[in-house]
Amino acid sequence: MVPAPLLAIDGLSARLRAPPHRPLLRSVCLDVREGEVHGLVGESGAGKSTIGKAVLGILPRAIEPCGGTIRLSGTDLLGLSPARLDAVLGTEIALIPQDPMTALNPSRRIFDQLTDGLRLKRRLRGQALRDKAVALLQDVQIPDPEAVLRRYPHEISGGMRQRILIAAAFSLDPKLIIADEPTTALDVTVQKEVLRLIRKMQRSHGTGVVFVTHDLGVVAQVCDRLTVLYGGMVVEQGETAAILAAPSHPYTRALLDATPRHDRTGSGMRPIPPQVAAALQAELARYGMGPGAHV
Repeated sequence: MVPAPLLAIDGLSARLRAPPHRPLLRSVCLDVREGEVHGLVGESGAGKSTIGKAVLGILPRAIEPCGGTIRLSGTDLLGLSPARLDAVLGTEIALIPQDPMTALNPSRRIFDQLTDGLRLKRRLRGQALRDKAVALLQDVQIPDPEAVLRRYPHEISGGMRQRILIAAAFSLDPKLIIADEPTTALDVTVQKEVLRLIRKMQRSHGTGVVFVTHDLGVVAQVCDRLTVLYGGMVVEQGETAAILAAPSHPYTRALLDATPRHDRTGSGMRPIPPQVAAALQAELARYGMGPGAHV
């Protein structure tokens, strides 16, 4: 018997609240197993971050879900009251945000920001709180954690800031983490270290991860399974290795061809063929999702 997925998204649709209520997500279905890293990939505007925000219950006010369910361990997140959702955030679902340069409050010390969840939801205080903060920074391989905890964000590097955000996401041992393009603002060397760290932390905690990215190179490194999105709809999903080795959808093949590769002669980048883009736009148009509909 196949165990129930940790996260099950079934027929999720979303649209703009204001007329003409343009659709943004169309019947998205995917699941994430316990201890799995599941990639959401597609070009900018494919709807990847919108799905992540829907799971977290933090969609912008201009966007509303209009169909489907999002279940975490069997609980429909879309049906939760604000108070119950607040209780779930951090403890059962957490976020690793996209930009470490802006995600931390510049006016607060690292200790205060790292321990917000521990104080509010675990009621830790005093030495127990400080010991936990030190342990979290040690887990993400930050040297001299006591000194770092006393600093402000502008006093540490971008890579170290991202490690702190990773530590904060794992601090309450959530079942699921949404990693929203967590390496976008980092240079290649630091990006590799951060990806290795996320994978290490995810395995040691047994956490499920939804990894939002546009980078197929990142997907190949960290994701067990993969969902490919275009314009708010799923075009292909399955095991990462199988999809990257033999993609079945023309759009997935076009994404792979558009990725620069050192082992390919000629042009380093191949644009998505016009006929593929035209076919996808025609499919979107049948659902009222024409050009400019993506988010």
